Amino acid sequence: MVVLAQATERIGSNFDLVVIAVYLLAVLGFGAMFGRHTRSTRDFFMSGQRFSGWLITMSYIATLVGSYSFMKYSQAGYQYGISSTSTYVNDWFIMPLFMFGWLPIIYFNRVVSVPEYFERRFDSTTRILGTAIILLYMIGYIGYNLFTIGKALEPVLGMSVMQIVLITAVFCGIYVTAGGQTSVIMTDLAQGILLLVAGVGVFLLGIWQLGGWSVFWDALPQSHKYGMADFNTPSDFNAVGLFWQDGIANSFVFYFMNQGILLRFLSAKSPAEGRKAAIYIALIMMPITAVAVSGAGWIGKAMLTLGLLPADTDPNQIFVTVSDIVCSKGMFGVVLAALTAALMSTIDTLINAVSAIAVNDIYRPYIKRGAADRHYLTVARVVSVAVAAIGVILVPFFMTFRSLYGAHAAFTAAITPPVVVVILLGCLWPRYGARAAKVTIILGSLAIFASIAWPDWLIGPISHGMRGERGFKFMRALYGILACGGVAVLAGWIFGR
Repeated sequence: MVVLAQATERIGSNFDLVVIAVYLLAVLGFGAMFGRHTRSTRDFFMSGQRFSGWLITMSYIATLVGSYSFMKYSQAGYQYGISSTSTYVNDWFIMPLFMFGWLPIIYFNRVVSVPEYFERRFDSTTRILGTAIILLYMIGYIGYNLFTIGKALEPVLGMSVMQIVLITAVFCGIYVTAGGQTSVIMTDLAQGILLLVAGVGVFLLGIWQLGGWSVFWDALPQSHKYGMADFNTPSDFNAVGLFWQDGIANSFVFYFMNQGILLRFLSAKSPAEGRKAAIYIALIMMPITAVAVSGAGWIGKAMLTLGLLPADTDPNQIFVTVSDIVCSKGMFGVVLAALTAALMSTIDTLINAVSAIAVNDIYRPYIKRGAADRHYLTVARVVSVAVAAIGVILVPFFMTFRSLYGAHAAFTAAITPPVVVVILLGCLWPRYGARAAKVTIILGSLAIFASIAWPDWLIGPISHGMRGERGFKFMRALYGILACGGVAVLAGWIFGR
């Protein structure tokens, strides 16, 4: 049973809390300052398309690294070692398709959302179906990020998860509502720098306090020194599951379906600047980010081996636990501020993106056509507040999962494959038409939900030796891609164009 109001014993000092409070107030002021430039929906959603590649890069990293990233990958690093970085180095083979295929399509067509592209490429019914799934995914993603920041700060603030979630949602909602995409990108610049410095800093401080690199490396078990996980064991973290879940399904979702990421690249001055950002991300920033989010877990495992951590240390809290040990007073507050920054830089993007879809794909075409742009800007701000509130309501659902990694994998694999397949075939296959797209979304979604009811029959044959729901939650991504892809190809061949 989930207890919503139970507080835990605090760690950290009052000075650390002051640092976090100052940071939150600074973010509000920074966001409000740039919010003065938001006068239209184009400004609110795409910042007037005036940003360069390096700024898009930093904003992207801030969006990519949510509070769940520090918690989730530090947990994986603590339990499984260096292989926790594998999910961050899978994007290189997806980038060319994004850079030279998807990005030019959305930029030159001046589409504001994926559902808008669906109507132009297919028809209005496909747009409605796509809107429903994308909104479900993105609003759920907001709830997941709020849950992880609640788990991270619970032992620091001595408050319940839900109390922390409410406070965080209020702060995020205020500056996103005030400034839209401009506030999001400019605050993300500062937050992206902060979270990378803090994550890498905790790792380096840990090595220094352990006595140097050789002491750290020797203290890691041999099983923790491999760059890839074991092929199909354990069921919670293995190479084949990570490839299909994170490397294929989740990465394609992030680049092709995540409205927040699309708005980042649509804010670029030109597709060339967007391509520069993609190159910076894949070749430079992703390896640094992998160390930033996993390093505390590796340090924690070394500390456990050396007897510096108790055997019953909670893996879900290893980032906060290690940060508290290696950081001095005040510096620990900076690290926690970075953790908060990671959450806010992801949440603000998602709130703005959901607002864009709600206004451009629901309100404007179906509720009130032809209104003044100022009216739609007001609606966008109202939706931003409502979305933050819905994210809070979803937090108890994610509290039912035993691990942060498992919650993220199960949520993504169960919702996203139909829309991802439709996007890819819509870009690559001219014969793939509107009827085929609708059949793919409807039957593909039904096939995935059927796998939840009968996993042994449907996922078992392709599970690569993994059994049980803990393994199936990863392999459901492969099943979803195969089922939706099979339906899509068959429907495309039958209906044609």
